[in-house]
Amino acid sequence: MLVVTGIIEIDPADRDAAKIAAAKMAEATRDEDGCITYAFYEDVEVPGRFRVYEEWESMAALAAHAQTPHMGEFRAALAGMKILSSAIKKIEGGTESPLG
Repeated sequence: MLVVTGIIEIDPADRDAAKIAAAKMAEATRDEDGCITYAFYEDVEVPGRFRVYEEWESMAALAAHAQTPHMGEFRAALAGMKILSSAIKKIEGGTESPLG
């Protein structure tokens, strides 16, 4: 399994447009082959700070996701917004087990 996680900070003036674009993209992403989990949501304490959390079956599935039309539309929407910062990382390997 592959995990992608991170934070994107968008100018609060663009947050409503970001939420609309992200919701559309996330819904389509969850229907992709190889997508286990996909979440994109706004921090309740910091307007304009969004967290992304994804789980993918493989790097190939993630690579295919990057080429989808809905990701292209999302990138185009973000290009029209003021991005303050972006820090996204992938985590591969390790052993998964329940916490409790």
